Amino acid sequence: MQKPRWKTVGGAVLRVTAVWAVSTLTMLALAGVLPDFRLKSGTGDSATRIAITAASGAGAFGLLSALVWPLLVRAMLLLPALVLGLLVFVLNGSMLLIAISLIPDGRGSVEPETAVVVAAVMSAASSATSTLLTVRDDEAYRRRLARLADRRRRRLGEDGGREQPPGTVFLQLDGVGHAVLREALRKRENKPPVMSTVAGWVGSTHQVMPWRTDWSSQTGASQLGILHGSNEEVPAFRWYEKKTREVMVSNRPTGAAVLQRRAAARAGHEGLLAVDGASRGNLFTGGADQLALVLSVAARRGKHNRSRSGYFAYFSDPANATRTAVSFLAEVGREIGQSTRAKLRRETPRVGRGGLYPFIRAFATVVERDVVVAAVIGDILSGRTAIYADLVAYDEVSHHSGPRSRDAQQVLARLDRSVALIAEVAEHAARDYRIVLLSDHGQSPGETFAGAYGLTLEDLVRAGCGLPVSRRAGSTPSGAEAREAARAALHRPERDGDGRGPSDPIVLASGNLGLVSFPDVPGRMSREAIEAAHPALLRTLADHPGVGFLLVRSEEHGAVVLGSGGQEHHLDTGRVIGASPLAVFGPGAGAAVRRTAHFRNTADIMVNSVYDPVTGEVHAFEGQIGSHGGLGGEQGHPFLLWPGELTAPVAAGAELVGAERVHTVLRRWLEEADEPRMPSEGESLGESVREGEDEPVGGAGESSGGPVGPLAVRAEETRLEESRLHVPTTAPFPVVRAVVPDKTW
Repeated sequence: MQKPRWKTVGGAVLRVTAVWAVSTLTMLALAGVLPDFRLKSGTGDSATRIAITAASGAGAFGLLSALVWPLLVRAMLLLPALVLGLLVFVLNGSMLLIAISLIPDGRGSVEPETAVVVAAVMSAASSATSTLLTVRDDEAYRRRLARLADRRRRRLGEDGGREQPPGTVFLQLDGVGHAVLREALRKRENKPPVMSTVAGWVGSTHQVMPWRTDWSSQTGASQLGILHGSNEEVPAFRWYEKKTREVMVSNRPTGAAVLQRRAAARAGHEGLLAVDGASRGNLFTGGADQLALVLSVAARRGKHNRSRSGYFAYFSDPANATRTAVSFLAEVGREIGQSTRAKLRRETPRVGRGGLYPFIRAFATVVERDVVVAAVIGDILSGRTAIYADLVAYDEVSHHSGPRSRDAQQVLARLDRSVALIAEVAEHAARDYRIVLLSDHGQSPGETFAGAYGLTLEDLVRAGCGLPVSRRAGSTPSGAEAREAARAALHRPERDGDGRGPSDPIVLASGNLGLVSFPDVPGRMSREAIEAAHPALLRTLADHPGVGFLLVRSEEHGAVVLGSGGQEHHLDTGRVIGASPLAVFGPGAGAAVRRTAHFRNTADIMVNSVYDPVTGEVHAFEGQIGSHGGLGGEQGHPFLLWPGELTAPVAAGAELVGAERVHTVLRRWLEEADEPRMPSEGESLGESVREGEDEPVGGAGESSGGPVGPLAVRAEETRLEESRLHVPTTAPFPVVRAVVPDKTW
């Protein structure tokens, strides 16, 4: 809704007044400390008179900066950037000298060299004030955005860009399950929906349906399959590879690079974004040439590493840096306040949220969001064909606060505003854009395994093996994507192992999915070998009330699922002893587990936590009360939301199963736009139906933070002006910005 004109004008007047007041106070302070700068006559003046003199000088300087400076910059565009940069200070000081000379009665005076210092300090103060006051002024941003888009359209020729086939923006709302999305779209009592923008789309311009993940319901497996068409050999978020004797972690730069290389080799093409694509904030490139905050290339060094260039391009604008820094600190304070409130109210379940977590959360919900959204805006205004961006804020917060917590709902509302901003940018783009929203997985609530039973999965495994168990419960680092993304952004080295003995079992966690590997046994250890070496281990695990089922490999029966009380399900033959431990996990569970059972990297023992179908709760083997990674509940049911002009993802009554199948749908939608030819289905994925996936499927598809606002516009002006310098006319201070080449976004 557009603000009334009187509010818009009133807000502008208030901002100008505030900037003027700060400039006046800055001038008074400088006159008090600099001997060659005065604001009074030789015989002295009253405090009121001095204040009026300062206000007159500050006002004159502000007007000159706003009106004269842009003309000076345009007149000197042919000068080398270094020369122009040096002249900035001289010209700025010259304008201050002129402003001082305009003060009535000649009460002000300043030496030329001092004028340069005074002008620089006043400019910085007024610019910071103006930026802070426009942090939430989206209307000003939108007006300037329209002007920029119109300017670009004129350069392309009137409506020339509209003759191009439409581009596609894929926005991944990390961790938002289909059920959580539907709740966020409903109207509340006397309140609009949490995600009001997306709610307005569904049923009018867009349709939404759930899809079902693989057993490994986490970003590493899902996004690899979506972007590159294959997630074979990815059994979990982290796993131990016996061939290399290393722990592979999906959200570490080196691990992501290896996974991407393997997926591209299996699929036979570079990825979904290989044709004029951009990858923003993702674990993998998708074959795109335009990259920002992409983890799989963060470990590279040299000119080919552009993963962190998004940060540099974004923060090269001081306005962006100021706003994001303020929002970052506010988010840290918000997290501290929310976690303190949870402790005082003794909310359960609850996990520790101290240490560095407030800063990691702020990085995910503010820094990464702002940089990614700004990059997407730049891609849209540049007319890119395919853009895929991951917004991780909800996933990070719900891990520690819960999928339906008040904290997570607030993040969803801010993500909705970011989506609205991107959609409005697309309206002004030189070509039409279709916006597709999707998620990579959902989240299932529940107390942690350690919190519910007083011991970790590793403790239970060691006890079953007859090994000593530490009295101090251990913990597995959170698998949240933002943690390693923050380390990559800060150029921090990857963490090494945890100091286990060479023959000790390696126990890893991926949400409510646990992996047990015996590193001193080459190859996959069979059920028979495990029972011979550790007779009590399998029954200790299978009969524990917090464990839903185990997956092991039998030399006689192949893939076998073990449950409590001697239950067994032989996946390769279909034989069931007692009742199937997978029955409670719903349709498709057998096919998902059977597929993973034949991966080369599957652990010796795969452990899935218990699942309560009534409450939807699971028990994460790491410190998360909202988790994903295994089977059970909403974690395995993300969503896909698409504009109505695209063909339906699947036939009526069918279910969309697996990240690789989502990849085929997104590829088809790109092809429907009559874009340059993508590799065909046969060239990339082979058969669309996985081997062994013969189970019947059912179900039908259903037809403070905030938007970046003023943040992104200056960076986009740099893009659109190409080699020209731009100075916002609202700032009373000349800001010179280096041109950012398009490929660095």
